[in-house]
Amino acid sequence: MADLIAKAAIDRRLAAIVMPTIEGLGFELVRLRLMSGKRNVLQLMADRPDGGIEVDDCAKISRAVSAVLDVEDPISGEYVLEVSSPGIDRPLTRLKDFETNAGHEAKLETHELIDGRRRFKGILQGVENGEILIEIAEDTVIGLDFDMLSDAKLVLTDALIAESLAGRKAQGFDPGEVPEGFDEVEPDDSSDETDASDEEDEEEAK
Repeated sequence: MADLIAKAAIDRRLAAIVMPTIEGLGFELVRLRLMSGKRNVLQLMADRPDGGIEVDDCAKISRAVSAVLDVEDPISGEYVLEVSSPGIDRPLTRLKDFETNAGHEAKLETHELIDGRRRFKGILQGVENGEILIEIAEDTVIGLDFDMLSDAKLVLTDALIAESLAGRKAQGFDPGEVPEGFDEVEPDDSSDETDASDEEDEEEAK
């Protein structure tokens, strides 16, 4: 079964190189993207298996991954490495992400048109037989095969923020000290991938 951690061929190759190092440190790779531009930017999102990654954790991952990439040298030319948390409105890249976040609102996008649309917005209802269940209207739940998804992320809501802060407090973190969606360890003037406009999503969700 495919996942959305790394989509392009170069991303999948890089993920295979860095994932053992990240997992060896006790973290999980959530997403990897090599962004091309005036200078290449390798963006990594990582998290703890139970959530709660901190700035120092990202710095530790950055140092370890940099050492591995220096040896393997898989990227031609100069690049900037950015390591960050997934943030509160995190991308959903693995099947387990949809189970963990059941009950929260999400935006999903498919590779191909399904009943004339590719974007779906609604409340996640878990996973059943490899299908993502999402309530797109009251009493209307549809199933989307995980392999059909091209993109998926949570929608930032008051309920999601409250749950995130409660989780951090339960883990012993001060919710006001380091926000869940802190900036990259190595900030850069390059921007992340842009999402489809909310207005377009709203239109297709009607």
